[in-house]
Amino acid sequence: MRWRKTLQLVDVHCEGEVGKVITGGVLDMPGETMLDKMDHINEVDDSLRRFVTQEPRGCLQMSVNLLLPATRPEADTGLIILQADKAHPMSGSNCICVVTALLELGMVPMEEPLTRVRVDTPAGLVTAQAHCEDGRCNSVTLDMVPAFVDSLDRELEVPGLGRITLDIAFGGVFYALVDVDQVGLEIAPENAHRLAVLGMTIKKVVNREIEVLHPELASIRGVAYVMFRHRISDKVYQTCTTLPPGRVDRSPCGTGSSANLATLLARGLVEKGDTLVSRSIIGGEFQVSLRDIGEVAGRPAAFPSVTGRAWVYGFHQLGMDPDDPLSDGFTLSDTWGAG
Repeated sequence: MRWRKTLQLVDVHCEGEVGKVITGGVLDMPGETMLDKMDHINEVDDSLRRFVTQEPRGCLQMSVNLLLPATRPEADTGLIILQADKAHPMSGSNCICVVTALLELGMVPMEEPLTRVRVDTPAGLVTAQAHCEDGRCNSVTLDMVPAFVDSLDRELEVPGLGRITLDIAFGGVFYALVDVDQVGLEIAPENAHRLAVLGMTIKKVVNREIEVLHPELASIRGVAYVMFRHRISDKVYQTCTTLPPGRVDRSPCGTGSSANLATLLARGLVEKGDTLVSRSIIGGEFQVSLRDIGEVAGRPAAFPSVTGRAWVYGFHQLGMDPDDPLSDGFTLSDTWGAG
């Protein structure tokens, strides 16, 4: 066996959404900030992303979290989320996976009943409060980056659907939020494939016809995901985020739930201190609280807190043989779709 690269990973899931964590084998990435480092992966060298997320080592239904030295002096670790299409600036479920792994593996000292972990992400600083007991991280509350609305009630002509209305909002990445009754489906496991296909269709049209730019972070642009939502009651929303090239999030989605909270605030449907439930396609739940209200570049912004649970379920090591012809990874349409 001759490996020129060795990575250690921890297997973690958050409410069913797999968020593996690289704990060894990567020293750092070029760049002064975490956003610079993410841009390096996306624009200069994404070989690591392909190596860990694509086949034969990875699969579509997962993310891989890259831990790096923090670029902010107040942070405990840096984090970039590696997914099937590219590196992304923030993910609530993945951040919960990371904090749980850091504490349960002893990489950050656990203090009971509450441990604070500060995470440097390309979207900004995220402060986590881990609720711990008997050496176990029972849940994690994330003080997310500010969430804000780009536009409400945008009308769009979508092939196969006709004219639909959607909101565009930022919750750590940009989302197009679509009330699911417009597509004639329920958010249910048996509809996962059809929702994923529709989500990719809507995303393509949105990014072709609407320019979406973060007002302060220039390289964060375009809608990353489409979230279908269903209002069950004033305090309960069912959510289904669709991710490229065509799958659905198994978790309730922390960044998407934050974006949804921003749209509710813009419509006057929530107040400071309110807590909502976001429920996933398989029934997992996040608590989503409006902890404060402020501004981002002059725009009204929600400051969300998201609480969820994660579980460590395994460990593994990946190696790169210099003679492996598939070290760059590959995808096939039987699993990954046309993307």
